[in-house]
Amino acid sequence: MTEQTGPAGGADGARGVPALPRTGIGVDVHAWAPEGEDRVLWLGCLEWPGERGIAGHSDGDVAAHAACNALLSAAGLGDLGSVFGTDRPEMAGASGAQMLGHVADLLDRAGFVVGNVAVQVVARRPRVGARRAEMEAAMSAALGGAPVSVSAATTDGLGFVGRVEGLAGLASALVARR
Repeated sequence: MTEQTGPAGGADGARGVPALPRTGIGVDVHAWAPEGEDRVLWLGCLEWPGERGIAGHSDGDVAAHAACNALLSAAGLGDLGSVFGTDRPEMAGASGAQMLGHVADLLDRAGFVVGNVAVQVVARRPRVGARRAEMEAAMSAALGGAPVSVSAATTDGLGFVGRVEGLAGLASALVARR
């Protein structure tokens, strides 16, 4: 194994510590847009026609946003808020695919490659299974070809997801130094 040097506690650890793959986790949660509001649902970098949209500053794609958070965490580059803050007007309506592409560029400039990203959508609707492969392909393409796997859960009717108040995305990511 090669050794990386960096400041103690920094992205690479202390001098003499072997460079290992790094993992990160990410979460994103959004409420459904108010009834009658004309918002499109974007999930996993795909448009979901006929589904109620999400309230949010960007497109509200919880799968893509959770993946961004996991990748940024793994590389020690911050989080969604520090990179894409809601105080940035240019991010209004930004797509999850654009955000994933930007995060992939940040990781590349910092010397990281993406090993894989695993995303779980927690929602009563839409039914993710029917479009899982399409979501995986779209998110992978946004990340420049890095493998993405998608799964889903419903919470068996419990909590805000069970009450159909919103949905959540959870993700883990593996990155390594080039």
